[in-house]
Amino acid sequence: MTPEELSHFALELPGATDDEAFGPGATVFKIEGKVFAILQDTTDESPAQVTLKCEPGLALHLRDQYAAVGPGYHVNKRHWNTVVLDSTVPEPELREMVEHSYDRVVSGLPKAVRERLRLQRG
Repeated sequence: MTPEELSHFALELPGATDDEAFGPGATVFKIEGKVFAILQDTTDESPAQVTLKCEPGLALHLRDQYAAVGPGYHVNKRHWNTVVLDSTVPEPELREMVEHSYDRVVSGLPKAVRERLRLQRG
């Protein structure tokens, strides 16, 4: 999955927005003002990567399963993973990771907001 494809997929989730909160080269995806993904563009030093919220047990499992998945960069490493977008993580799995991150953040929102988003998602 390319950074552009990931960005498009994340923005298809109900209520998702994006901005460059950390300056050029980093796109932050939010739901109701809460971050669910941070996309870093490719640089001379590293390939593109995305940081996603994750249930702690699953985070460890994914790190064991894929070399491209590691502890979150500059975030709580227990609850966030950083995934290098080098095509070694299958696209369906990466989509699930993005949706899981979104769902984790949505679960912490007020009930009325969660219900509205659930209805939008279908």
